Amino acid sequence: MLDIFKTILFGILEGITEWLPISSTGHLLLLDQFLKLNVSNSFKELFMVVIQLGAILAVIVLYFSTLNPFSFKKNSKEKKDTYSLWLKVIVATIPAAIFGFMLDNIIGKYLSIWQVIVAALFVYGVLYVIIEKKREGVKMRVLTLNDMSYKDAFIMGLFQILALVPGTSRSGSTILGGIINGIDRPVAAKFSFFMAIPVMFGASLLKLIKLGFNYNSQEYVILFIGSIVSFLVSLLVIKSLVSYVRNHDFSVFGWYRIILSIVLVFVFLIK
Repeated sequence: MLDIFKTILFGILEGITEWLPISSTGHLLLLDQFLKLNVSNSFKELFMVVIQLGAILAVIVLYFSTLNPFSFKKNSKEKKDTYSLWLKVIVATIPAAIFGFMLDNIIGKYLSIWQVIVAALFVYGVLYVIIEKKREGVKMRVLTLNDMSYKDAFIMGLFQILALVPGTSRSGSTILGGIINGIDRPVAAKFSFFMAIPVMFGASLLKLIKLGFNYNSQEYVILFIGSIVSFLVSLLVIKSLVSYVRNHDFSVFGWYRIILSIVLVFVFLIK
């Protein structure tokens, strides 16, 4: 029962931090420093990736109409725009897919440590504050998903590479990358959500191939519960974030990251 309770906490944390620009991987790895699951190391590695699928499923449910090119409610132009949207998502996925595949072992072995996570939290927190301040009042050129070009998608994909470093934030780096490139914040946020679908499915598939399926029933229960909790929490967080970014910038998240990184330095040094 204790492990189930811990799993629920991990699921809640994933559902919140996957979409907010504060780094889900960083928060999960940090929580694991203080709240250990009673599972094997290989399963924990799988767990940290696969529970993100629950969060991704929330995107598919919330935006099913937008993402479904076969809807009978769409005319031929709308279906064509939907196919184009998926092609842009694929284009945006390519950079992180290539670098993620090449650097997977390095990231797991050398970068998934608290020093790197804390540094990333602080550095990108500062960048969030600076970039948002400089972009204040700037008129955006891309106001809808259909206005995005394949070049815009690819540039957001390049920013997604930054998120391979734990503590960076995939959503934060891609959304800010879009904003820097002149994409309206709500549009950048939605496209960032869509980019996560192939990335996280691909990452989970690679982990399954690498680690296999040889786990006990308790571990599968933990995986299922973590994913379900992550899914339910994500439904609430995604709606809230899209509403928030219509009228607010990311400065508050930048300050949160800065404060959290400072607190964590003291925590780990006295631990």
